[in-house]
Amino acid sequence: MSKILVTGGLGYIGSHTVVELHKSGHEIVIIDDLSNSSLKILDGINEILNFNINFIELDLKNFKQTKSFVKENKDIDGVIHFAASKAVGESVEDPLKYYTNNISSLLNLLNALKSLEIKINFIFSSSATVYGKPEILPITENESIKVAESPYGNTKQIGEEILFDLVKSSPNFNVISLRYFNPIGAHASGLIGELPIGVPQNLVPFITQTAIGKREILTVFGNDYDTHDGTCLRDYIHVVDLANAHLKALSFLIKKKENNYFDTFNIGTGKAYSVLELIKGFENSTGINLNYKIGDRRIGDVDQCFAEVSKANNVLNWKSNLSIEDALVSSWNWEKNINNEKL
Repeated sequence: MSKILVTGGLGYIGSHTVVELHKSGHEIVIIDDLSNSSLKILDGINEILNFNINFIELDLKNFKQTKSFVKENKDIDGVIHFAASKAVGESVEDPLKYYTNNISSLLNLLNALKSLEIKINFIFSSSATVYGKPEILPITENESIKVAESPYGNTKQIGEEILFDLVKSSPNFNVISLRYFNPIGAHASGLIGELPIGVPQNLVPFITQTAIGKREILTVFGNDYDTHDGTCLRDYIHVVDLANAHLKALSFLIKKKENNYFDTFNIGTGKAYSVLELIKGFENSTGINLNYKIGDRRIGDVDQCFAEVSKANNVLNWKSNLSIEDALVSSWNWEKNINNEKL
């Protein structure tokens, strides 16, 4: 049984990955500073698994605490690093928050891990935002990395560059960077899901909050993009499929004999849906009519973004299995659950 450190493990993607890791027999330690999550998520994880996962509240921006934690956990076999701020729109409004949170936490963690002088299998939570506005669709991992459209995207570019340089200089690090497209959905139990603090920054939580009456109206940011219905096209992937991509990547690294390995993989479905198609899909799946309006474009958004995923399929032996309908229905069940419990 491998011992895996999951930073940001009470976040949206992290919590679902923790569930899948435990089901696969791994021992898990979660670090989270609870800045964008809740201990109710830990309760949900524990209820799903009928097991109490080891959780430590810790802010990775505090190097002293981070180094102390790593010294006390020298038997770590792998690290999955989720801890970061993650909203494109907010990053444009408050870039310094994103550079501070996303870069300093990564550097502190890597500096602490480097001192162990053992093999570190490291999975980095990256994003399709590193591609900026793509030249060719679908996007392959060979797509040129351009100037990011947002500070959030830039922190992911910088993070990958840091890890690439580290692997070249430190033989004990093997790294895979998973470039997520657009995760949506929730666990089938309805016990964990996306839990935005304050106003949602992502589309599906805004849809479900509007459907349940928390929000009066849903704003669609622009309908004059160069797409079939004028709204942005995105590659929406079920969060459980995304979680399982981390297990496949981790298993790949743990089995790998040689060191100094770095690679990137797109994690998506390879299919694109527009904002309006997602809204209609929710209405069809749930029978609820959404109140929405067309607003201005949002700074930082690109017209189209969807993945070529054959590399992850072939190298990591991973593929997505769950549908858009699965994701939307599970998101709605999660919303109803948290509305009842008032997390």
